[in-house]
Amino acid sequence: MTLKKALVCGAGGFIGSHMVRRLRGEGYWVRGVDLKHPDFGPSEANDFVIADLRNRESWEAVLDENVDEVYQFAADMGGAGYVFSGTNDAHIMHNSAMINLHMADFAVKQKVKKVFYSSSACIYPAYNQEDANNPKCGESTAYPAAPDSEYGWEKLFSERLYFAFERNYGLDIHVARFHNIFGPEGTWQGGKEKAPAALCRKVAEQADGGEIEIWGDGEQTRSFLYIDECIEAVRRLMASPFRGPVNIGSEEMVTINNMARMIMNIAGKNQSIKHIPGPLGVRGRNSDNKLIREKLGWAPSQSLSDGLAKTYPWIVSQMAAQKG
Repeated sequence: MTLKKALVCGAGGFIGSHMVRRLRGEGYWVRGVDLKHPDFGPSEANDFVIADLRNRESWEAVLDENVDEVYQFAADMGGAGYVFSGTNDAHIMHNSAMINLHMADFAVKQKVKKVFYSSSACIYPAYNQEDANNPKCGESTAYPAAPDSEYGWEKLFSERLYFAFERNYGLDIHVARFHNIFGPEGTWQGGKEKAPAALCRKVAEQADGGEIEIWGDGEQTRSFLYIDECIEAVRRLMASPFRGPVNIGSEEMVTINNMARMIMNIAGKNQSIKHIPGPLGVRGRNSDNKLIREKLGWAPSQSLSDGLAKTYPWIVSQMAAQKG
């Protein structure tokens, strides 16, 4: 029997490296490509290529006509400290757009059977996310478009790019809008980490009775999805006739203050919170999972506390290893 062949773009990153592992477990032959190897261990890809996917020549080297499925996670991105600072906007838009323009073109030329594109909840209009307790993030609310960041604008552009290639060239595209994916092997320091990892690190750094810092008043709301459920949702979407776009996220909305308290509880620490100025993004965001339930008969269900209970000790172990 011939093995299915998959290309995972962004395979050196958090979600991409987990997808490589899942596909290998399902019996795929997998080629991973990224600017770097995974940060927290060797890739499980059959073939890992270091390449810059902004360059056309890289696609000629990594995407051949024998590839059955492409998983496109490669992007210039990070947490709020990176996306909302205003100093990375040109890089974010240029780098990610170039990757996706080449990806769509080569997928058609090499007759790829299926393509997955990872979009983001950041495409949703800021005007629907001003109420921390009642954000509107159903898939149909994406227009009139008004993302709160250039990262969101590029993701929305690329959604439209891929669906245009589907209409005009027959590309089989599946698109999901991710809502704050977290878990072990995710970035936890350096400025590109997201809130769960940043808060785990801050709690771990401070002793019981200490103080951690949170940007803003901490009453901004989000939902966070554990990595295993994200991967499961993507695989179910790719196995279905549904194209998307569809939300892949948790419906368990939490304030940043309360998530910090969850982590303190997991750590067995009682700490105080100091609120400081910092980039925030929208006031409230939560996944709306009506469509994924309708189309896939499934939706993520793992609690945030369960995911944090797995993530916190992993970050503690990374900090200990770093100290040597």
